[in-house]
Amino acid sequence: MLDYCIRAARPDDLDGARAVMLDTVYRDFGTGYVPRWHGDIIDPAAAYLAPARHTLLVALDPADGTVVATGALDSRGPAHPPNPRDLAERYPSGETAQLRRIYVRPDHRRRGLARRLVGELLAFAAADGDYRAVYLHTDPAVPGAEPFWRSLGKVVLDEREEPGGGQGIIHFEIPMGR
Repeated sequence: MLDYCIRAARPDDLDGARAVMLDTVYRDFGTGYVPRWHGDIIDPAAAYLAPARHTLLVALDPADGTVVATGALDSRGPAHPPNPRDLAERYPSGETAQLRRIYVRPDHRRRGLARRLVGELLAFAAADGDYRAVYLHTDPAVPGAEPFWRSLGKVVLDEREEPGGGQGIIHFEIPMGR
């Protein structure tokens, strides 16, 4: 098994992190870059490096040091709209650590990187001391996403079960003490 280095992103990691994120939204999500959803991808320094309660982690390929995976956390809860009002009220900004951009390049998947990134992000949230919940949402159409997140957390809302199907997104809470 390869020994990947996982660390807080440094300014010189941002181009590689951005490439992993953009490749994922184009290849896996099929949406491409959508400014209202992906502004943090374009400026990860402002989104994750500057705010004290936010972080961006990268996993580096042991062979060449390139960024092959990302994981981020910020203090913004789910916004209403587009998310349901009761979800936004349950996970308010400032009290909620939201996991974001847990992305692994295809040729580095199935090696435990996403799980290790999540573990480090949960430790970051716990060390902060002011987060009361860890939240994330995922698109179940992305291969492997739904079973991965179900293995780590509890579904708090599956929009596919709502009248009209909402956005088709699944919302999770992840125990901070994992």
